[in-house]
Amino acid sequence: MIKCSSGKKFYVTRELAEEALIGARTRFDYPAGKGPVNVYQCEDCSYFHLTSKGGVNDALAKRQKDGTIDRDKAADAWLNKLKRKHS
Repeated sequence: MIKCSSGKKFYVTRELAEEALIGARTRFDYPAGKGPVNVYQCEDCSYFHLTSKGGVNDALAKRQKDGTIDRDKAADAWLNKLKRKHS
């Protein structure tokens, strides 16, 4: 099994890392200025990791600006409520 010396979860492609980034920003409520905002290619393992440092990823910024992240976050909250109600 491939592991990175950083101990971070890795993604084989930049696209997969960006999907994970957007998913994380949708699922979790990070305090202002916290949480992952971009992806980078690791010098050790050559795969991609999420990072909370640097500028905001273009794909994430676009979804934040057009409201997609907020809409998806609200939809997830309703789905979780319905799941709890029917459990």
